[in-house]
Amino acid sequence: MNTTVKNIINQNKVFTVKEENFTPLALAIFQFQHQFSPIYRQYCDLLKIDPLQIDEIEKIPFLPIRFFKSHQVMTTDFTPAITFESSGTSQTVNSKHFVKEISLYSRSFNETFRLFYGDPSQWCIIALLPSYLERNNSSLVMMADELIQQSGHPKSGFYLNEWNQLNTTLQALELAQQKTMLIGVTFALLDFAEKFPQPLHHTTIMETGGMKGRREEITRGQVHEILCKQFGVEKIHSEYGMTELLSQAYSKGEGIFNCPPWMKVLIREEDDPFAIQSSKEDRIIRGAINCIDLANIYSCSFLATEDAGKLYPDGSFELLGRLDNTDIRGCSLLTV
Repeated sequence: MNTTVKNIINQNKVFTVKEENFTPLALAIFQFQHQFSPIYRQYCDLLKIDPLQIDEIEKIPFLPIRFFKSHQVMTTDFTPAITFESSGTSQTVNSKHFVKEISLYSRSFNETFRLFYGDPSQWCIIALLPSYLERNNSSLVMMADELIQQSGHPKSGFYLNEWNQLNTTLQALELAQQKTMLIGVTFALLDFAEKFPQPLHHTTIMETGGMKGRREEITRGQVHEILCKQFGVEKIHSEYGMTELLSQAYSKGEGIFNCPPWMKVLIREEDDPFAIQSSKEDRIIRGAINCIDLANIYSCSFLATEDAGKLYPDGSFELLGRLDNTDIRGCSLLTV
C-alpha cells in the first residue's frame, strides 16, 4: 500500500484534517486511488491525465457517479465488509458502494453528527424512513440505527407507516419538552404532515430528500414551506448524503448546507464536466456539484454528482435540483 496513505489511515488524518491541510491530503489520496483503483485509473487514462501534473484539487478528475451503477468502484483488492445499494424501482439500475471498512463510515457520520448537533444521547431520535427500511442495504438506515442506539432514549426508534403511533409518540415527547429529532424521507414527512399537522416546539425536523416516485416532485423550498406550516416550525433541517459517499453535509435551515472538514463541494460547468470552477473565487458560483469525500479512501473520493447547485464563498452550498441531462458526458468514455 502507498506509504503516505497508510500513514493517513493509521494516524486518522482524514478526520482531523484542517483547511490548510485539505489540498495536500486530497492530492495524496488522489495518487493512491489513481494507482490502486483500476476503474478510476482507466478513466484518468482515457482523459489523458498525467497524475504527476495534478497539483491542485481543481485539476483532479471527478468520476461520474453513474459509474457506481455499471462498475465496481474499488481502491485496492478487498472483500467488502458491506455493500450499500441505492434505492430505486424495478426498472432502474441501482448504485452499489463496496465498503472495505464499516468503521470509516461509522466514524464519518458520528463525528459529523456531533459536529452539527452534539452528542446523540442529548436527543430522542425518530427515523421515518419507510422506503429505506424495506431493504437491507441502506447506508441511511445504518446511520440512523447507530444514532438511535446512541440516543438511548426509550422512545427513539424507526417508524414504517405507523402514523397513529408516531403521532402519539411526538405528542408525548412535546408534553415532556424532550429535545427530539425527526429524521424522515421527504415523501413520508409530507404524508405524515398532511394527516397529523401539529405544533412541534421541541422537535427538529430533518428531511433526507427523495420522493422515490411516491409523490409529485416539488422543490425543496416548497417541501420546507409545507412542513413549516404543518408543524409550526421556523426552519426545516436537511441531510445531503448518497449511497456513493461515506460523508454527509447538513443544513440547519434555508437550504444552505455545510460540510464536515474532510468533505468539500466544488462546482463544474454544466456543459463541460471537466471545467472545474475555482473554489478560491470570492463570489457565488453556480453549476453542477462535484464532491470530495476524503473518508471514501477505498472507493473514490472525487465524484461528479448529478445535482445542480450554488457554492458560496465560505464553502457552504445550496441544492438547485437535478441536472436536466443526468447522462453526464464522460460516462461513455468507459465501456468495459
